[in-house]
Amino acid sequence: MSQPAFLSRRVIARTVAIGALAATVAAVAGCSSTDAAAPATTSAATTAEKGGPLDLASVCPATVVMQQDWQPESEHGAMYNLVGDGYTVDTDKKTVTGPLVVNGTDTGVKIEVRSGGPAVNFQPVPALMYLDTDILIGAVNTDAAIVANADQPTVAVTSQLTFSPQILMWDPASHNGATTIKEAASGGDPIVTSGDVIPNLLLSQGIITKSQIDTSYEGTPQRFVSDPKILQQGFATAEPYIYKNEISQWGKDVGYQLLSELGYNIYPEPLAVRKADVTDKADCLKKLVPIMQQSQIDFLNAPEHGNAVILDLVEKYDTGWTYSEGVAQFSVEQQKKLGLVANDKASGVFGQFDPDRMASIVKDFTPFLVTAGSITQAAASAIDPSELYTNQFIDTSIKMN
Repeated sequence: MSQPAFLSRRVIARTVAIGALAATVAAVAGCSSTDAAAPATTSAATTAEKGGPLDLASVCPATVVMQQDWQPESEHGAMYNLVGDGYTVDTDKKTVTGPLVVNGTDTGVKIEVRSGGPAVNFQPVPALMYLDTDILIGAVNTDAAIVANADQPTVAVTSQLTFSPQILMWDPASHNGATTIKEAASGGDPIVTSGDVIPNLLLSQGIITKSQIDTSYEGTPQRFVSDPKILQQGFATAEPYIYKNEISQWGKDVGYQLLSELGYNIYPEPLAVRKADVTDKADCLKKLVPIMQQSQIDFLNAPEHGNAVILDLVEKYDTGWTYSEGVAQFSVEQQKKLGLVANDKASGVFGQFDPDRMASIVKDFTPFLVTAGSITQAAASAIDPSELYTNQFIDTSIKMN
């Protein structure tokens, strides 16, 4: 069964797009080295107290492998924030390995973060997790978990981003100063996306008409620049900055609205494990999940180390993916400003899943996934929302201020 385009974490082919427009890009230069050390941005780590909450050596694998669904970016800051100084980079496999360090404390194990997207031929994270059981943690969107549930079931153990940064964006000058998707789309202009779930969500609410749906978006800005009447998908954590500062042919603000405000309520990239590992790796997860909860908060409060690792990897991986320091900083600012990272509304705990929200996601999105051919009706009917997540490893004392 093919994976629908909308499940891809990123559809922006920035190098192709910006190069084609001769944009001025503040990008980090590529590097072909095969092994390198991190910038010295954290102090020398002390050893975790034996048996304490940060001592992972006795309960976790010697190397905790985490799989991302796209190339390094600040939305993944919680993972990269834990990669301690002295890490090594495999430029062929697009992985980074180093000591797993929590606020200057070495946990006694290593962390390996694997890049997704082109590095794995765009394979879905659940498929990768079942192909390679060395992977303990994967970043799996809730809708992707629904699609994979029949054959490659995963269980989310904590959220990182609480709400999706997915947006539709538009040119305010071409849409009478519109401030919402409904206002911007009211003139009947095309809604350009890479898949049909987002437009069908808007169609079901009467925000757009069927004639406006255009799923031809290939990830470049050419059409938006040349035809500013369209509405186009993007990410609140990237495109508004890139279009204003890194695409010289545009060079101005875009209007946008978060799709999460209009029912796109999936959990974006929560950290998940294979279903069996909820039991088999429970001792490790009891310590690791609270570390991941806190790491997301720590990253947003002090992103310097995590972003330094991310920018270093983008340079060394040299895949054509461009990611500037300006975008990295903007992403952190937007995650905080827009409340994309927030405590669970129901419990007040950071990283905890809301059972009602999860049930709503399954109810609302499975019809779209069935229509898209991503999942059969029989498989959709068999999904129990409570099996897609667990809060058993959550530390309920961890909350954002």
